[in-house]
Amino acid sequence: MTGSRATNRAMFWRIIRRLFGANPGRLFVMLLALGAGAAVTAALLNLQVDAKRRLTMEFRAFGANVVISPRNSGITSSESDGTMNSSILDRIPPVNGGGQVTKTGFLYLVAQAEVLYEDLKPKVPSRSVPVVVVGNGSPWSAMGKVIPNRVVQESELAYLDIWECQLGERTAATLNVSATQFLNLKAEKWSRFCSVSGIRSFGGPEDNQIFLPLGDLQYWTGNTDRLTTVLLNVPGNSRQIDDYVAALQKELPEVDVRPIRQFTEGEAKIYNRISGLLTATVAIVLVLTGLCVMAAMTNVAMERKNDVGLMKAIGGSVRRVLRLFLAEAALLGLAGGTIGAAAGIVLSIGLGKAVFGVAARPRLIVYPVTVAMTIIVAIISAYPLRRLASIRPASVFRGEA
Repeated sequence: MTGSRATNRAMFWRIIRRLFGANPGRLFVMLLALGAGAAVTAALLNLQVDAKRRLTMEFRAFGANVVISPRNSGITSSESDGTMNSSILDRIPPVNGGGQVTKTGFLYLVAQAEVLYEDLKPKVPSRSVPVVVVGNGSPWSAMGKVIPNRVVQESELAYLDIWECQLGERTAATLNVSATQFLNLKAEKWSRFCSVSGIRSFGGPEDNQIFLPLGDLQYWTGNTDRLTTVLLNVPGNSRQIDDYVAALQKELPEVDVRPIRQFTEGEAKIYNRISGLLTATVAIVLVLTGLCVMAAMTNVAMERKNDVGLMKAIGGSVRRVLRLFLAEAALLGLAGGTIGAAAGIVLSIGLGKAVFGVAARPRLIVYPVTVAMTIIVAIISAYPLRRLASIRPASVFRGEA
């Protein structure tokens, strides 16, 4: 029994080798069609998988996507002034979707800004400008994750016992000041000098603001442990962000937690459109590949009628005969998919650079998926070989088939 199985297996692979060598030209055409289809499929699938990560990174570069602010209908008097306790920062989960959540608290106040000489005397004629003063709870190295900005001017010169402040670009232009100059910030209950350590461009309302260290502003204005708002840059896709916001709303019922919808919804819509387009393109490519292989298989079925008739005449069953040709199709799919998938992943790196400006990262999961899909297409494309099952040996030998 074991010897018979070994003999049958050896004969099976011998026939397969003969089938592959029967018509090298047609074999090359089918391999080319399957390889090209696999290459395009692998490239598009790799781009589709990488696009999700790339879009997430690009949208996170826009800054904060979740805002925490006091509720308008505060129950206590401490909440009715439009601020909240800074202990809220400690209750915010630091991780989401395996990534670090960036959180920054801000305190907003309105003050008058006046330009000073180096001896801290007002310039003449003196001009006072109303500005929004912002206490910033993060170093500027991390600030860009919640409010993207770029440095216009910066100075490392520090003055003892004098606040350092950073100005928005439009505020600096309005006051006509540059780095290392001095300002006097004053309100009804407080007044303080600051040296301009930098000027930054935000491209938004922050260009009209003056930024100070949060702790200093809280201390000098008597707003100890108070915040006006908290901005979060939460990593993850739109669903992960929505789940994070829902959990945060339960954790912080006393404040208003809301996502910035134009970021989360925009990311989801763009990815769904890209994903849908790439999926449709992959489907069309596979269909066209299958049609090309099917046309070649039709000719194969016509040419191999005599071989099938002879196999049936010597006792070969229909199932075993069809198994031979399906094995041939599967091996063609495996060879074409293996070569094409590797070429497609390499191709996707260049396409990613052209589309996103950064080369796509090869995703290993794409390779076996593409090979498996190519094998399936090759087997389905062998459908014309079903005609061989109805061939009668006597008709073949008489030349009637």
